[in-house]
Amino acid sequence: MFFVLSKTLGVMVLPQNFLIGLTVLGSLLLLTRFFRLGRALVLLSALMLAVCGFGPVGNLLLYPLESRFPAWTPSQGAPDGIVVLGASIDLNMSAAHGTPVVSTSSDRILMTAALARKYPKARVIYTGGSPNLISDDAKEADFAAGLFEGLGVDKSRLILEGRSRNTYENALFSKAMVDPKPGERWLLVTSAYHMPRSIGLFRKVGFAVEPCPVDWRVGTGRDVFSFTDAAEDGLSRTNLAVREWLGLITYRAVGRIDELLPGPQG
Repeated sequence: MFFVLSKTLGVMVLPQNFLIGLTVLGSLLLLTRFFRLGRALVLLSALMLAVCGFGPVGNLLLYPLESRFPAWTPSQGAPDGIVVLGASIDLNMSAAHGTPVVSTSSDRILMTAALARKYPKARVIYTGGSPNLISDDAKEADFAAGLFEGLGVDKSRLILEGRSRNTYENALFSKAMVDPKPGERWLLVTSAYHMPRSIGLFRKVGFAVEPCPVDWRVGTGRDVFSFTDAAEDGLSRTNLAVREWLGLITYRAVGRIDELLPGPQG
């Protein structure tokens, strides 16, 4: 039920979808005796689309997430393993063309491949099944091996987890597959904005990981209030941020994370 709601209600309340829906509703009301309400809704949604698209709304919401954990440094020595979360592979396009197609968050795969080459003894687990509400047998993990092999990571080192549909299941199933031992050091590679929620979920299932954030969408604090000349970019960042904050609020409400905004420990 949780997964179904996230793929239906969760998608509907994303700013871009919500505001477009509001515009459609307002346009329909223009044809009725509620035309004044319809006009107000159309004007409001148009204004909010412009604000979210060209203004710094997305940056303001993303920056607290992305700045929560610093970039990982190798000062503590070689890790025993690396966990990379899925979402980089476009499952529908990959299945349609029979070859891996990377759409977004490619830094997750590139960083993992670089770390795997640097630390040849570290195990590597790619965790990602199908994020689709109605899915076939295709899984992200099915296409991950080819990508990593092309980037110089031997297939024998890869552990492919293809059952998970969301971040909670990423954490749960990854722990079950690798059975981390006390004292082992595992890195978690995912997008910087996604790291707080991911760390909170991994902690909750008892899988101690070190954050290795990648795929930043906002620069330094000085960039937070910057505007953009491409509405698509601003809306994309706003959608990402709202989705992530909603995920944090929901997971905290149901007890899957212990803090609203997990951060570094100690």
